[in-house]
Amino acid sequence: MAMLIDRRYNPFRDFEDINNTFFGDNGLAEFKTDIRDNGDSYLMECDLPGFKKEDVSLSLSGNTLTIKAERHSDFENQEQKSGYLRCERSYGSFTRSFDVTGVDTAHIHASYTDGVLRVTLPKYVKPQPETKAISIE
Repeated sequence: MAMLIDRRYNPFRDFEDINNTFFGDNGLAEFKTDIRDNGDSYLMECDLPGFKKEDVSLSLSGNTLTIKAERHSDFENQEQKSGYLRCERSYGSFTRSFDVTGVDTAHIHASYTDGVLRVTLPKYVKPQPETKAISIE
């Protein structure tokens, strides 16, 4: 059986090895997120490829929305690790927090399709005082 080995020359490999030793090799440490203003709401789209819906969670604490995604790999299991020739995909726990001041947090809606988490954040609309006529007796 032939072994697959990456033999391309990379002059920065030593620097990458040092970086990975100190900081870990975690390509999704901060997943990419776009936030768009749709007028009456914001739309947040987070790229989370390869995650299952049940491995993604959102929580709200005060004015902070936290998104957490967790993915496991056979590579974590020492007994199954020996079969790998190369393991580059990211796994572990990935978390980001966002300030949602000015958002109607009671009406936040989230969906997850094709590796993209979409969170609709309706803007908070301050209730206007009701104006009514008062009759004079």
